[in-house]
Amino acid sequence: MKNTTLITIAMTLFLFVGCDKAEQGATTSEPAAQANHDDHAHGADEPAAVGHAAAGFEPGSHEDWCEEHQVPESMCTRCNPTLVAGFKATGDWCDEHKMPESQCLACNPDLKIDRPDKKAAQ
Repeated sequence: MKNTTLITIAMTLFLFVGCDKAEQGATTSEPAAQANHDDHAHGADEPAAVGHAAAGFEPGSHEDWCEEHQVPESMCTRCNPTLVAGFKATGDWCDEHKMPESQCLACNPDLKIDRPDKKAAQ
């Protein structure tokens, strides 16, 4: 009976610690965010991962879109953490949610970020 209680306590602690670390990596750690998004980073000769802009897109175009985060790919700090410093330098940063204030729906629930229209084929 005593061993069963110890095992139950150990498993409960393991679950709480595991959940806490997963949450922290998703919301507070820029390197963790980069690690989570390495699967859709791509070079010029590689196809884009599903839901992300293909290499060589024109910034501000319809193709410049991160489907996963619903922001322009060229401005997605969750997919490209190297952009963070630029947003912080201009004062466009939400420390609480670790993203640009201009993209933070938690702080700005009425915020609407629209994908640019697709240009008509010429």
